[in-house]
Amino acid sequence: MTKRVRRIVVLLVVLVVLCIATFLVSLYQEKQEQIQNSNEIVLAISTDSVASVSWEVDDTALGFTYDSETESWIYDDDSGFPTSTSEIENLLSIFEEYEADFIIEEVDDYSQYGLDDPVMTISITLDDETSYEITLGNFSTLDSERYVSIGDGNVYLAVVDPYDTYDVELSDMIEDDTIYSFTEATEIVFTGVESYSIYYEEDSANTYCSEDTYFVSDSDLPLDTDNVETYIGYIRNTGLSTYVTYNATEDELKLYGMNDPVLTITATYPVTETDDDGEEVTTTETVTLTIGVNQDELAEAQEELEDGEEVDISSLSLYVRVNDSQIIYELASNRYNYLIACSYDDLRHEEVLTADYSSIYQLDFTIEDATYTIYSELSDPDDEESDLVYYYYYDGEAIDADSLDEDDDISNYRVEVDIDDIESAIDAVTAESYTSEEADGKLELSFTAYLDNENYPEVTVELYRYDGTYCLAVINGEPTSLVTRSSVVDLIETINSIVL
Repeated sequence: MTKRVRRIVVLLVVLVVLCIATFLVSLYQEKQEQIQNSNEIVLAISTDSVASVSWEVDDTALGFTYDSETESWIYDDDSGFPTSTSEIENLLSIFEEYEADFIIEEVDDYSQYGLDDPVMTISITLDDETSYEITLGNFSTLDSERYVSIGDGNVYLAVVDPYDTYDVELSDMIEDDTIYSFTEATEIVFTGVESYSIYYEEDSANTYCSEDTYFVSDSDLPLDTDNVETYIGYIRNTGLSTYVTYNATEDELKLYGMNDPVLTITATYPVTETDDDGEEVTTTETVTLTIGVNQDELAEAQEELEDGEEVDISSLSLYVRVNDSQIIYELASNRYNYLIACSYDDLRHEEVLTADYSSIYQLDFTIEDATYTIYSELSDPDDEESDLVYYYYYDGEAIDADSLDEDDDISNYRVEVDIDDIESAIDAVTAESYTSEEADGKLELSFTAYLDNENYPEVTVELYRYDGTYCLAVINGEPTSLVTRSSVVDLIETINSIVL
């Protein structure tokens, strides 16, 4: 073959390749024209008409059948599994009005869309035995949407990718126990590591703080409402997300410590609903949390203990059960630590004085051998809603201003005081720890608050030096807590800045 002939042959080959490429591009462009501008509902399945649904993805195959007698969904592999109806409805809802962005009609080769070996297959059967098989293929490189087949000979580019919804495990389909979202409780009972109860009472005679609504049942001691409400929040948000079994046997209940729980919490709370007549009706409901520890791990840990040591329960596998449910959940160690902190000392007031300052009409401070008095009056004595004004007596005695002559200078007897600094300094004296130890150190400071309260007309706080770091707080003669000495010194300095 001559050089000229070879050149002609090469040119002809190039021409053929170009023609083929042009033809393919034209076919591609034609195909592109065919799949654009669909935007139509290609599948409409009413959730109420579905009798069964199943799907396969990777190594997971799940199936559920609706039981019309119990009006519930049954897991095909275990009828004892507590299936969540809302989760099933969420899965089916995407096919109620399933929309496609693009449609590819009369498909011959499903492999180019990844539908010959789909990443997921969803099967739905209706009450009338109509069935659908929905397969999911690859993503379109141009549109970043999933190729979907619904068995009608077409391929669709889906607006919503079913894979995102159906890529779940069995644990995602469980009907978890629920804890009512209550914010207050009429009673909380603790048994186990703590054994006492709390009751709710408004306007109680057992406290001089109007905000106190929770009390220890046997002693009527007040608790800090904020602390109790925070604890109720821990009950509500226990964290029922990961179960270890959904149908606990007697052996499993024993293993997970449910027969000998670390702590049982039973909370009774109000529930207000509207009856058929439109009237609000309040009833009470009860929730019980049973907290257990893995008994095998506990026994092993106890064997390794030396004399005097205690097992760190929070380092072991922990579980929680709601009421008499057969579902046992894992309990995270941080949530366990929140729930286990339920003693009187955990929930009581930290402040040495919990009175409302608006109810205090006089404060007597004793530093060394000197007593200083601060009292309050209404800025307008004829108006009970007027602001309180605070005064300090120079001579330590209450002076009746009405008894003074017009020429007397009342400023010789009293001076107006900004109470905010005093309030802040008193509020800063809070418990670092609680104790019933008797005081034997020097009295650094004492003060008495006189209250407009018939049950508690006055409260006396004595602060004794304990060591270089702490003072011992004694309230109405009862040792209660250790407070930082620095906070006591700050209070003394605040009083001195006013009276000296």
